[in-house]
Amino acid sequence: MTRVQMTYGGHIRAVALLGFPLVGGHLAQFAIGLTDSMMLGWYGVEALAAVTLAGSYFFTLFLTGAGFGFAVMPLVATANSAGDETSARRATRMGLWLSVLYAVAILPLLWWSEPILLRLGQGEAVSADAARYLRVACWGLVPALLVMVLKSYLAALERTQVVLWVTVLAALANAVANYGLIFGNWGLPEMGIRGAAVASVLTQMVSLVAVVVYVLRALPEQELFRRLWRPDWEMFFRVFRLGVPIGITSLTEVSLFSASALMMGWLGTAPLAAHGIALQLASATFMVHLGLSNAATVRAGNAYGRRDRAHMARGAAVVTVMSLVASALTIALFLLLPGPLMSLFMDPADPEWPQILRIGTGLLAAAALFQLVDGAQVIALGLLRGVQDTGVPMVMATLAYWGVGIPASYVLGFPAGLGGVGIWLGLAAGLGVAGVLLMGRFWRQGLERVDR
Repeated sequence: MTRVQMTYGGHIRAVALLGFPLVGGHLAQFAIGLTDSMMLGWYGVEALAAVTLAGSYFFTLFLTGAGFGFAVMPLVATANSAGDETSARRATRMGLWLSVLYAVAILPLLWWSEPILLRLGQGEAVSADAARYLRVACWGLVPALLVMVLKSYLAALERTQVVLWVTVLAALANAVANYGLIFGNWGLPEMGIRGAAVASVLTQMVSLVAVVVYVLRALPEQELFRRLWRPDWEMFFRVFRLGVPIGITSLTEVSLFSASALMMGWLGTAPLAAHGIALQLASATFMVHLGLSNAATVRAGNAYGRRDRAHMARGAAVVTVMSLVASALTIALFLLLPGPLMSLFMDPADPEWPQILRIGTGLLAAAALFQLVDGAQVIALGLLRGVQDTGVPMVMATLAYWGVGIPASYVLGFPAGLGGVGIWLGLAAGLGVAGVLLMGRFWRQGLERVDR
């Protein structure tokens, strides 16, 4: 039977309806960390440097565990396209199990972070401040990972509007809590960097309660939490086998940026603070590509479940072009408005502002260079996850990020004497190699998996 193919305009509308709420959700989620950085930047440069280091450390561990949440998305999407509610429910439950087990296992690395940061070459003062933040923030890891699983479940069912609004609610709650606890407003104690951590934990709890209430009220027929305590070992290991490569891929990518933060720390507090601001801005734009990548995973997963290769190929081309358009807009923004963008994060009257602005302007110019390749590699990863291809992409990403990106950052930053700009150019090299390898993998082998 010949299928009627959706037009390219139809694909654009479908990706937009599914992807734009996910983009908004990722931006709102990102706003939680962004609010920490912005308010602590106004609180003091030392606090901004510490939260930059702590945030990179926490985010590295969080994204590794989020691999199980990301694994739930293609499994649920494929099951949903086949009308298999049972498999969708089983995958989500075991994703919740694996997320909790991971969080418990990783907690000591967050609790005893100070000696680890010192061994990585960070200064005593910034390591101590970062550890104070992490000893509080670590209690938000379990709810954060559970929220990731449930959001993936809802996104795979194409209920992306609720993902957006729950995350917006959380971001607003975080901003209010930060304003009160960091500066001591409204009669609350002035807690500085620890106040930002408390606000983040409270925010993760609010997010978890909101999304659980929604699932219980809107999808009672799914019975998602009924007999949640019962093991399902076949699905447990299926999610595990799919999620571990995703987690490792995320680890290698985020550790590329964490390594860059460590190298910037070797250059001093001001370069590290400038790096933190530039990285927050680059990460905000990356959320657009990540949301489109999630949409690509869901739509590829649906096509994979129906064995519709032509539909998948058209959809993949459309989402890639949409990512390229977003990259072009971001490049213009970074090159034309570096000063106004950076002034959002600290007081221009601060004595260190001229130095941080000078460094940050160069970093944003380098960030503009890798917007295209950064978007390409995350879109390719989303498409490959949709066809449940995660093992080889993990190897490709690891080789690109660690075999090319980190060595290039070190060589360009230090022996070549380019400093912070050289470190960021090394990031661009690693992301570029990843983009080429992963896009090639999808168009050569990924589509063939549909036929098999």
